[in-house]
Amino acid sequence: MGMEISGKRKEKGIVMKFKIYGSGCTKCNLLAAHAETAAQELGISYELEKVTDINSIIDAGVMHTPALAVNDKIVIEGKVPSAEKIKKFLV
Repeated sequence: MGMEISGKRKEKGIVMKFKIYGSGCTKCNLLAAHAETAAQELGISYELEKVTDINSIIDAGVMHTPALAVNDKIVIEGKVPSAEKIKKFLV
């Protein structure tokens, strides 16, 4: 409970792991969609996990949601940047 793998896209090569931290609100879903779009436009294989459990969010060190972690490193907190801006964290 509190964690859900909602999308996978696997191709050959390394698979990036995205985690979206938040309550599952509209902004969290939008951040997830932007992260997926960014990865797809760059041709990056990824796995997306949504973390909604408050204790897991706190344990990850997230202070503001929504948040995005790429390969277990928090790169965005408390905002929903465009897919173009998220691409900068993926290359």
